[in-house]
Amino acid sequence: MDPEAVAKAFVDHYYRTFDGNRAALGGLYHDASMLTFEGDKIQGAAAIVAKLTSLPFQQCAHAISTVDFQPSGPPGGMLVFVSGSLQLAGESHTLKFSQMFHLMPTPQGSFYVLNDIFRLNYA
Repeated sequence: MDPEAVAKAFVDHYYRTFDGNRAALGGLYHDASMLTFEGDKIQGAAAIVAKLTSLPFQQCAHAISTVDFQPSGPPGGMLVFVSGSLQLAGESHTLKFSQMFHLMPTPQGSFYVLNDIFRLNYA
């Protein structure tokens, strides 16, 4: 499996799902998964989805600028670092963000998010 193709396919799927139906992101996380969102640490798929669906906006659109990736142990794991901007519905300006995912392989041949760190970039 081509790591670059996996990283790009994951990023496309994640942000398309986030922008369209955040609740559907639950399948990408496990009970051991952890999200750090603007410094707040949340663990477990249900708690992560609760956090993402409780954000104070209903609609947004992500525009991805860069996707960087590296293999990460244990075998098959992958770090994916994303930068871009997001446009909130009704807002005239975009917000810059960075997000890092640590993807781990599943026995079924797909991946889940073990670690997820999100930060808005203020300049």
